Amino acid sequence: MVEGTLRARVSRVVDAQWFQNTIITVIVLNAVALGVETYRDEIEGGDALFATAEHLFVAFFTFELALKLYARGPSFFRDPWNWFDTAVVAIALVPSSGSFSVLRLLRILRILRLISVMPQMRVIVSALFRSVPGLGTVIGLLLIIVYTGAVLGEKMFHETDPERFGDLGTTLYSMFILLTTEDWPDVAEPVLQQHPMAWIFFVGYIVVSAFIVLNLVIGVIVTSMQHEVSEERWEEDQELELRQHEAVMTQLETLTTQVTRLSAEVRELRAANGTLDTREDEDLSDPPRA
Repeated sequence: MVEGTLRARVSRVVDAQWFQNTIITVIVLNAVALGVETYRDEIEGGDALFATAEHLFVAFFTFELALKLYARGPSFFRDPWNWFDTAVVAIALVPSSGSFSVLRLLRILRILRLISVMPQMRVIVSALFRSVPGLGTVIGLLLIIVYTGAVLGEKMFHETDPERFGDLGTTLYSMFILLTTEDWPDVAEPVLQQHPMAWIFFVGYIVVSAFIVLNLVIGVIVTSMQHEVSEERWEEDQELELRQHEAVMTQLETLTTQVTRLSAEVRELRAANGTLDTREDEDLSDPPRA
């Protein structure tokens, strides 16, 4: 009973907005400290100062992780972001000397914890991962378009501009430049000087690849993000219902305990009253002595 009440209190602290804001502030301070550490040679006593700051940051993140682990219990490890946070903190606890010195460079991963702490960033990253299957189809379509354009370009313009359309490899590179629309006039101008109608090829390729296909990519990502937001809200609602249920059950257990105590006290009082009534009846039934 006491443990359940303590876990509920710790859970409320972990879920509190001020606690989340504190974590974000410490992560930002840690990021600033890592940046300032690059000037340690110019700061007198910088090594000792940064070593102390590192120990404080590691202690805070370890304490934060311990609180979350106690508050969530076994469900803590169901969230992939908690696994990420655990790995980042565990790396900081590994000695940074000897063969493990390279792990010291991974301290910069703590900045990425902003993603796991801030729900908005977490939704974006989760949506990107969720959109990978859909993006695979769109990227496959894009590769087909690029390859088709490269074959056509090589067939039509390899004599006109052998530097950019001389073979399939160089033509694929030229098609990639056209896809990004970066310096595409430099690719098209030598051909247009000899083939004025070639603009149909270049404009058609750019419209299909750069605008239509890339908009499909954006559409897939946006759809995944909307789905992720809906799922995030559903999970929040489910978690809220679970917490409310746990709170009701805790109150019910408290009331049950109180009712049990009151029932025991009532039985004791009735037993005591029953004993007194029995004694009074015995006194009344005895005849008075002369």
